[in-house]
Amino acid sequence: MSLLLSLSYCFIALASCQSVSHYVNQFIGTQGTVPGTSYNAGNVFPGATLPFGAVKVGIDTTEFNASTDANGGYTPDGNITAITMLHESGTGGAPKYGIIPQMPLTSLDGVNVLDNLTYMQPRTSDDTASVGYYSTSMSNGVRAEISASQHAGIMQYAFPAASDKYILVDLSHYLPTQDDHIPSQYYSNAKIDVHEDGAAYSGFGVYRGGWNEGPDYTVYFCAAFDQTPANYQLFSGPYTDPYWPNAVSATATFVNTSSLSGGPSGYQYSDRIGALFTFPSNASSVTSKVGVSWISTDKACQFMNDEIPTWDLNSTVSQASQTWQSNIFDLIQINDANNATRLEMFYSALYRAHLLPSNRTGENPLWNSSHPYYDDFYTAWDTFRCLNSLYLLIEPAVTEGIVLTLIDIWQHERFMPDGRSSNYNGRVQGGSNADNILADAYVKGLRGAIDWTDGYSAVLTDANTVPYNNFDPQDLTGSTKEGRGALPDWLTYGFVPPTFGRSLSKTVEYSLNDFSAYQIALGKFPTDAPSFLNRSAGWQRIWSNTTTSLNYTGFLAPTFANGSLLPNNGTVYSPLTCGECEWTAISYEALPWEYTWSVPHDMATLISLMGGPATTESRLDTMFIPGLKTTAVGGGGNNGIGTTLFNPGNEPSFMTPFLYNYLGRRQWKSVLRSRETVNQYYNTGPSGLPGNSDAGALDSWLVWNMLGLYPVVTQPVYLILSPWFSDITVSVGGNSTLRITAQGLGEESYFVQSLRVNGQDWDRNFIEHADLVREGGATLEFVLGPEHTEWDTGEVPPSPGHFTI
Repeated sequence: MSLLLSLSYCFIALASCQSVSHYVNQFIGTQGTVPGTSYNAGNVFPGATLPFGAVKVGIDTTEFNASTDANGGYTPDGNITAITMLHESGTGGAPKYGIIPQMPLTSLDGVNVLDNLTYMQPRTSDDTASVGYYSTSMSNGVRAEISASQHAGIMQYAFPAASDKYILVDLSHYLPTQDDHIPSQYYSNAKIDVHEDGAAYSGFGVYRGGWNEGPDYTVYFCAAFDQTPANYQLFSGPYTDPYWPNAVSATATFVNTSSLSGGPSGYQYSDRIGALFTFPSNASSVTSKVGVSWISTDKACQFMNDEIPTWDLNSTVSQASQTWQSNIFDLIQINDANNATRLEMFYSALYRAHLLPSNRTGENPLWNSSHPYYDDFYTAWDTFRCLNSLYLLIEPAVTEGIVLTLIDIWQHERFMPDGRSSNYNGRVQGGSNADNILADAYVKGLRGAIDWTDGYSAVLTDANTVPYNNFDPQDLTGSTKEGRGALPDWLTYGFVPPTFGRSLSKTVEYSLNDFSAYQIALGKFPTDAPSFLNRSAGWQRIWSNTTTSLNYTGFLAPTFANGSLLPNNGTVYSPLTCGECEWTAISYEALPWEYTWSVPHDMATLISLMGGPATTESRLDTMFIPGLKTTAVGGGGNNGIGTTLFNPGNEPSFMTPFLYNYLGRRQWKSVLRSRETVNQYYNTGPSGLPGNSDAGALDSWLVWNMLGLYPVVTQPVYLILSPWFSDITVSVGGNSTLRITAQGLGEESYFVQSLRVNGQDWDRNFIEHADLVREGGATLEFVLGPEHTEWDTGEVPPSPGHFTI
């Protein structure tokens, strides 16, 4: 947002646009269901960064629980091994990044620089953080303070007066993997050059692996200190895993040279290399700046010098805070300060929703493009349901950049990504869900610089082109890199049989993917539309009218080509279980009971198959009865929380609480489920998220709930809930505002009594995108009360994919 637009927005909103950064709590979601640990945590990144920052500067810590990883670098109970420049946020599976490190030390006694377990540092107090700032105090007496710009970080180390003062740079450092070893990270190679008598250094590191199973990638760095060290030495040692090097008794050799390489270019088993800088005994503090680039060391130096021109850490903190305020927080002004806890929940969620993807415009090392470039999509499977729709409503320019990136990747690499990191596609958890992101943007009128003929062609590739099988050991049946791995059978049978991994959930997702193609085809190539509408009904082809569970009949079921069902519970099929619910299971990270509700494009047919609105309502109620879930989902059971079939901690259940809107006169139940879920599973504590943040997906779900709306992805439609604040002003569409007011809102007064939309009485429990982004501004005027009413007497939300096989 430009400064002029920001000021204009504040004037239109009649809001002060005062900073709300103090409401952001970076530690929400850093602990899990076991207090004091990161087990089943949100895995969020706490540290210094900007919105969609190319660097995320924070601490890396140890994690010794074999079923948990330090995905965002941070764990509440781990010891610090480094401060590094690149991190993800909210991800599950194997970690990525934790590279380009520095580690302050006060003694070398017992230290093996190739073994970070010999110099790791416990923390002596709780870490502190604010927007653009992070601080940690270590047991060696060093206090480290951190801030960041878009491509660079600044670290200020305060040393004890009587100690020695070292900064260790181990270029082989990365976040290790504890519980998902197949896509583990690896160090491949590095080079370091020291300049100006040790006051600056530069070079690159080469790494591979991580959750997306990427090949070698190179990150360049340029670093400087605010003073000249008394001495420096470079070191090298044999190739090992830096987390457990003592298995081969590796030790380093120190050399007095200013340049060192790990090995020849392209070699993946190079020596581990780094540098040890010794600072004068009278240096009470040392400040360092580090720039990062995916293009060259010269560009890394340019970023460092241009973006952080002074040694004043507070100046960088102030600039970062201002950027967050003007670019993000000013977009949603809450003119209701009555509940500080809810404001903390809201703005912390809005913050976490803007950590990924990483905006690396101008930093694509693979091809030149005039378009924006984003990386670290983790993943479309997680974000398409509501996070991308949030960007589209309040930041259409960001969505335009993301869509342009996805199309650009298709043009150069044949497929759009579902997941992507370090400039490499991978992995695909279900369908080709970038299709849904494009369709959502298209039907909501996003145009700009997007060539929608190309966009449609990219979606067609997903729909009709079989990707090569990368033979991922976690699912050998089809590609997990990109595209639709089970496409051959989808095209043959109209559904995915269980000869492919995740057959049931793939059938559900491919159906929505083809509905996305249908939505774009209606506007671009209408003659293609009927075929895709037919294909989008593929979920009906695995509907079993004979499957019974919990006294309800009719469920999605894993169906072979001959029509027989795959038994998963002795000799019969049960939708209450999916085994490990991972890569080779019948459904991915959710029970068939959950996936049975995942047909947002044709709820009308689903309700009919279930036996009509009354039976559907009863079955939907069953989703929220405690004690019915008897099995965990996902690797290690880490992708769920609670005992209801509804899983508030994972994406397939995101829309389920609000499906009452499709039943007519039952919107009050959607409001009730919203309140129940938020109050039970979200809070301002470190365990305040019900699962992995998933790049901000869970956080955007909370934002939508508190605004009182929920997007129906691939449709220009929002389900109406009930706002959590009495007066909200939202910047929408890039040049307009949406005012949401709630008369009568109270702790027990949140049911909709009446609603006016843009000055007109409203009896429908949904609203269209055009109503929210209209020129001149839009208004939603709620009247709330403590008793539920059947105010929604109008038509139910549409089923534009209605097609009966």
